[in-house]
Amino acid sequence: MPSRRHLANALRALSMDAVQQANSGHPGMPMGMADIAEVLWRDHLKHNPANPDWEDRDRFILSNGHGSMLHYALLHLSGYDLPLEEIKNFRQLGSKTPGHPEHGYTPGIETTTGPLGQGLANGIGMAIAEKTLAAQFNRDDFNVIDHRVWVFAGDGCLMEGISHEACSLAGTLGLGNLVVFYDDNGISIDGEVEGWFTDDTAGRFRAYGWHVIDTIDGHDRDQINQAIEDAKQVTDKPTLVICKTVIGFGSPNKAGKEESHGAALGDDEVAATRKQLGWEYGPFEIPDDIYTAWDAREQGKALEQAHKEQMAAYEKAHPELAAELSRRQSGRLPDDFDGDALVKSAQEKQEKTASRKASQAVLNDLGPGLPELLGGSADLAPSNLTLWSGSKAITRDDFSGNYLHYGVREFGMGAIANGIATHGGFIPYDATFLVFMEYMHNAVRMSALSHTRILHVFTHDSIGLGEDGPTHQPVEQLADLRNLPGLHTWRPCDATETAAAWVEGLKREKGPTALIFSRQNLNPQARNDEQLANLRRGGYILKDADNGKPELILISTGSEVGITMDAAQVLEDKGHKVRVVSMPCTTLFDEQDNAYRDSVLPRNVRARLAVEAAIPSTWYKYVGLDGDVIGMTTYGESGKAEDLFKHFGFTAEKIVERAEALL
Repeated sequence: MPSRRHLANALRALSMDAVQQANSGHPGMPMGMADIAEVLWRDHLKHNPANPDWEDRDRFILSNGHGSMLHYALLHLSGYDLPLEEIKNFRQLGSKTPGHPEHGYTPGIETTTGPLGQGLANGIGMAIAEKTLAAQFNRDDFNVIDHRVWVFAGDGCLMEGISHEACSLAGTLGLGNLVVFYDDNGISIDGEVEGWFTDDTAGRFRAYGWHVIDTIDGHDRDQINQAIEDAKQVTDKPTLVICKTVIGFGSPNKAGKEESHGAALGDDEVAATRKQLGWEYGPFEIPDDIYTAWDAREQGKALEQAHKEQMAAYEKAHPELAAELSRRQSGRLPDDFDGDALVKSAQEKQEKTASRKASQAVLNDLGPGLPELLGGSADLAPSNLTLWSGSKAITRDDFSGNYLHYGVREFGMGAIANGIATHGGFIPYDATFLVFMEYMHNAVRMSALSHTRILHVFTHDSIGLGEDGPTHQPVEQLADLRNLPGLHTWRPCDATETAAAWVEGLKREKGPTALIFSRQNLNPQARNDEQLANLRRGGYILKDADNGKPELILISTGSEVGITMDAAQVLEDKGHKVRVVSMPCTTLFDEQDNAYRDSVLPRNVRARLAVEAAIPSTWYKYVGLDGDVIGMTTYGESGKAEDLFKHFGFTAEKIVERAEALL
């Protein structure tokens, strides 16, 4: 049997060889954390390489994702479907070993990491999901949901502000199923961190309410093992294990230095490292006895089989619960989910209401039949209207609820919600003001990059929020969101479009949705059945010229649709043939076939005017060179909403004036 250090050295060798072959990557962290990883993965991690999606597996998150080769080496050696050829193709186009771990590319990668601190926050979301799912489904002696979340994090993760937001909430909630290993190696890209990072990390996390194990030798397997055993005994607090390590461990000339952080060691240093580690094998060469010692497939199979047997007994004792758990873990909506009826009902009511209030009505209608909904707001629930009649807060003493009070932590909220979604069993929604989307922009980007099923709710969508002024009035945020590939951004014009936005977002299994709602009341619009169907296509004809052959097309979203409809009537009374297109989701409209898009925006109609109280960049591709856009070219002002709309030109009169200029 190879020594434990030798088994860890296999991780080091694969990591430095892959980085060297690619001439790109980060060998230092994998070499420094290899001993910790060996103890965790071989002695404590509950997983089955043959089934990376086994529901009750432990979750392992590499928050310091630049050290991705450590994770790939662990997966390869443990028996996951990640052959040696993929290790050799590290960082190459089309490989399953990209530069940073990406969810969906590689078997066993739980979440996309790289932007520092977000993997840590994702792990906190997964720990919340595990405890909540367990509280909702475990019964008596049936702990069918019973797993831990393990996170590796580095100095950069703890320096990033998101770590403060997320770890503070984790301590408040007492997430005893979460263990974080802090790689305290004292080195970042610029060199020794003592020049810019001298926090009392142990004191900081104790202040959050964490259990802290400080400080262990990250190269002493007995200390590592004891720390993990101690962490397992603490069930009412998350645990931070502070591990003193040497970055680039084993490298004679670059260990403990920033040179090993983000660049290949070089052929000569790789050879010297082999000699120092006593690794007598060539590049990418792993002896059979090391593969055998690392192989976790038989143990994983036994662990999963034991869980299957428990589930079979659970199903007999609680058949309805078991069926519901299976449905939720599969991501299927309930069989009786009827989005069409909800949209039709909203159309029939014809209520004048703010879309944020219409959104709350949707939650009240859908919530009782969608127990997988797990909502939350960044301390703005009374304004976002994300609480519904069946909302129950999750607390450290009771995780059976369905609502998280995130506090004023927008970035942490977005990343935690991403972790909840990635864990499975829930469809999360989070919420804040649209202007504060900027605080969580990168978390929304990660939702889109990872194809995460989540709904981001953003209210107070324009200058129409009024007196709070330009600091709170979003101008550029809609364009920012629409520019994110894979994100569906809806800005509905009334209660009907609001219902449709929720329904389409919930039905979307492979990607996030942003829902943009107004503070001010919106007038309902009339629609026939064809329009209700086409609404789901992102853009549709809301009003048309009598002969269906317009000479002018007006395009709008949100609160500006009502104003645009008023202007269309004036133009029509003047004898003009006008079409009004409501385009609540430009991304979804762009995904439609050419025939449909041309039927809505026929190419022979070149007089086009778009109207939206936001920067106009979104609309030029729809209006063309001969068209025009009424939008915001400055920040807003403080004042009453009606005064601001008039001041910035969002009136029927101004639309008529600009339209006639086009004609």
